Amino acid sequence: MGPGPSNVAPSVLRAMSAPLLGHLDPLFVKMMDEIKTMLRQVFLTKNEMTFPVSGTGSAGMEFCFVNLLEPGDEVVIGVNGVFGGRMVDVAERCGAKVTKVEAPWGRIIEPAQIAEALKGRRPKLVAIVHAETSTGALTPVEEIARLVREAGALMVLDTVTSLGGCPVRLDEWGIDAVYSGTQKCLSCPPGLSPVSLSPRALETATRRKSKVQSWYLDVNLLASYWGQERVYHHTAPISMNYALHEALRLVLEEGLEARWQRHQQNHELLKAGLQEMGVAIASQPGHQLWQLNAVTVPAQADEAAVRKKLLADFNIEIGAGLGPLKGKVWRIGLMGETSSAANVQTVLGALRKALG
Repeated sequence: MGPGPSNVAPSVLRAMSAPLLGHLDPLFVKMMDEIKTMLRQVFLTKNEMTFPVSGTGSAGMEFCFVNLLEPGDEVVIGVNGVFGGRMVDVAERCGAKVTKVEAPWGRIIEPAQIAEALKGRRPKLVAIVHAETSTGALTPVEEIARLVREAGALMVLDTVTSLGGCPVRLDEWGIDAVYSGTQKCLSCPPGLSPVSLSPRALETATRRKSKVQSWYLDVNLLASYWGQERVYHHTAPISMNYALHEALRLVLEEGLEARWQRHQQNHELLKAGLQEMGVAIASQPGHQLWQLNAVTVPAQADEAAVRKKLLADFNIEIGAGLGPLKGKVWRIGLMGETSSAANVQTVLGALRKALG
C-alpha cells in the first residue's frame, strides 16, 4: 500500500506465466495491435501513435522529451515535487533551455502561473506532472492545456500515477504527448511505459533537424516496429506485454468511470477514518489524489517506527515522504487492485494499533 508497485490481479500473474512467443510471431503481433487499441481506450484518445515503451515510466518520460526536444529549444516545466524536478533534468540533458514554474510540495501548479510564464515567450513545449506521486497533489490540466495551445506550444503530461485511477482525457484536453507506467493504477508489474503522441507531436518528432539523441527511444524507429511494417527494432518483453494485455482487459471490463469512482470512494473512506484518529491529508484540499494519499505524521509519532511496525506486525507496506516532506508524511497507495474498502479498513486498524 505504498506509492507503487500496487498489488497485481491473479489473472495478470497467470498471463505472465504463459509460454513465450517470438516477438514477431503473428500471434504476438495480433496482441500488440490489441494492446494499442486498449491503450487508446484507456487514454481516451484516437492517436495512432499509442503503444507501450519497453521500460518503466521514467523511460516514457525520456521518450517524450528526447523525441520532441533539440538543443536550444525553450521549454516551461511545472515543478511541485520529485517528478517535475526529474522532467527538468531530462529536458536539460536534451540541451533545452528550461523555465521552471514552481509550487510548494503538496500544492498544485496553478493555470495563472503557467500564463505568467508564457508571457513574452514562445516555448516549444510545456510539461506538467498530472498526479505528483511524491506529494499526493493532482494538478488540473484542462485550463493549462488551453493556455499552452494558444501559445502555440506542445503540451506534455505525466500520467504515471493518474492513468486508470482518475480521469485522463487526452483528446478532450488537447494533450500532445503523454507517458504513464504499468505498476500504479493499471495494476501490472513495472516494466512498460504506455505513451501516446498526437499527430502534431509526431510531426515535430519526424521533422527534426537532428537525430533523436536516444536510438532506443527514437519514435521514428519504434513507429516501424509498432506500426504496420513490423520492422525489427528490439526484442520486446513478451511476458510483460502478456501482463499489460490482461491488465488493460480488466480495466475496460470494470469500466473507466466505475474504476475512477472506486478510487474516489476508497480515498474518501480512508480520509474519514484518518480524521477520526485526528490525522489529516497533507496535500492541498480540493486537489488531493484518490490513489496516493500523503498522510500527515502526527507530532508525537515516530514516522519510521510506525512504518516498520506496519510491515513487521501487519505485513503492510506504506511509503515514506521524499524531499521536503521526508519524515513529515506517509504515502498510502490505493491504486488499482490495492484500492478496496477491505484494504482501507485493514490499514486503518493497523495504524490505530501502531499509533497506540
